[in-house]
Amino acid sequence: MTYLPSPDRYKKMIYRRCGRSGIKLPAVSLGLWHNFGDVDVMENFRAILHLAFDSGITHFDLANNYGPPPGSAEENFGRILHEDFRKYRDELIISSKAGYTMWDGPYGDWGSKKYLVSSLDQSLKRMGLEYVDIFYHHRPDPETPLEETMGALDLIVRQGKALYAGISNYPAAEADKAISILKKLGTPCLIHQPKYSMFERWAEGGLLDVLEKDGVGCIPFSPLAQGLLTDKYLHGIPEDSRAAKSTGFLQKSQVTDERISQIKRLNDIALQRGQTLAQMALAWLLKDDRVTSVLIGASKPAQLADSLKCLDNINFSGEELAKIEAILK
Repeated sequence: MTYLPSPDRYKKMIYRRCGRSGIKLPAVSLGLWHNFGDVDVMENFRAILHLAFDSGITHFDLANNYGPPPGSAEENFGRILHEDFRKYRDELIISSKAGYTMWDGPYGDWGSKKYLVSSLDQSLKRMGLEYVDIFYHHRPDPETPLEETMGALDLIVRQGKALYAGISNYPAAEADKAISILKKLGTPCLIHQPKYSMFERWAEGGLLDVLEKDGVGCIPFSPLAQGLLTDKYLHGIPEDSRAAKSTGFLQKSQVTDERISQIKRLNDIALQRGQTLAQMALAWLLKDDRVTSVLIGASKPAQLADSLKCLDNINFSGEELAKIEAILK
């Protein structure tokens, strides 16, 4: 069956200006870090992508190493893009990244011009695209000169392989330098993607101020702290959760009694607001005008539908914010 998107999709979403650019992003964007690899079920993630676009999500975020195996998320997204979204390419913002290990040898990791240019060429082939809308350097490289890495992003944009350049995981001082270099090269930095949530707040230690000063957008990833900021862990660690697995980014050791107590108290506030904990956690990030969009993942359509309800209430009273702050300290 031919996919026909919802005709009123753009009425369902809030769009926010990305820094001082001409681009607006949906307040909620979809990340394909998990759940879109070869180990996953294509019809499930096809349904997630359909629901996302039907709901006004225009931004889909990938990276070279997303899967597993690495590269498979881009391949799978490219296939669905070709089969279902080809007519709507100009309505989409598609992003990818390079900066973590992708292939063996000295040129398959970090931030050299060789790696970034080669990686994007591979990503474009996997997705069947002529260009991506945003290309990020995924993490700072302590050994490659920042001028080389930013020069590679500038080159990629000038080649027409990406429309905009972005950075991810850069601390405030390093982000400021990178943004300055890109500006001098004539390819402004569009956006920064930091890890940021109620439980991970390093971005508040100067980074958000830098982005505001320089007119750069901000799109937090892991806004639900790998699922901790949902009702999944209210009563401990479920058998089917990420924390129950020995592999992955969320470990059992992180789900302490103190953390569960925080989750329960935050959940009480969310319920008083008429929200789930996940909805409140997303809204809490979006209350800050410096945050352009929140980047969420989803393992099934129902999860995405639940998260999107955060947009029904992104305002907080002073009393609510004070209570949340007291819990998080």
